[in-house]
Amino acid sequence: MLTRDHGGRRWRLADVCAACAAATERAAVVPDTLPAASSLPLAKSPVHSGPSRRQEQAHVRVREMLTYLGAALPRFCSPTARLLAVQCALRANHRGQVHLPGGLLRGMRLAGHAVPWQELTHADWLSCPSPASRTALGGVTAQLLDAAVLAQVHGRAARARAAHWALYSAHLSPAHDAPPALRLAALALASHTTAGSGSAEPAHLTRMCGLSSSHLDDLLDRLLRLRLLKTWGYDVDSDELCWQLPAAATHFA
Repeated sequence: MLTRDHGGRRWRLADVCAACAAATERAAVVPDTLPAASSLPLAKSPVHSGPSRRQEQAHVRVREMLTYLGAALPRFCSPTARLLAVQCALRANHRGQVHLPGGLLRGMRLAGHAVPWQELTHADWLSCPSPASRTALGGVTAQLLDAAVLAQVHGRAARARAAHWALYSAHLSPAHDAPPALRLAALALASHTTAGSGSAEPAHLTRMCGLSSSHLDDLLDRLLRLRLLKTWGYDVDSDELCWQLPAAATHFA
């Protein structure tokens, strides 16, 4: 379990059960899938090398970044701010400097919007970009303040692929003009989806999205109406939320 204090400037790692982690404020379960995947030499797995291997790694990095931000960001951060934080964290260089081009911000429907930046600044997660930091083409340059994000060991190219996957390659992806809460919920589900189906603890998903359980249920129903989900429901044996994609989307999972 990872807990944060002082806006992410102090972190504590503890070995506790999932139930205790779910009941602890500003805490999240630290998944162990990425270190295991990173430790496998690509040369020994030629069948899984290449684009499919890189896509799988991007999928895992997005899931772990959402998990991390679920603990690092306070509940008041909106879905828009969380989507922005994912891109900033994955696109930052080793000094924590991040530049988001104007075209990217326009694609995310964030061009000219100051509120998401202000939310992340108020959370002491990054320094608020001043007007001088905005480029002539509408891009934004910012500085991350989160020491844990800066300590990432993964290569910048791999993180950039994960940032791209989060925007364009997720196999459960509503339109870019969909409400941010819907896009964030879809991304959280996509990061837990393999071979057309997925599952996760409800508390884990709500923490990722900064939502209540009832709000998450409403978003899942909307994804169902949009035919981005085939089914969803709660498994009474595992207490997990489970879902399936339509058959047409299964080959992307």
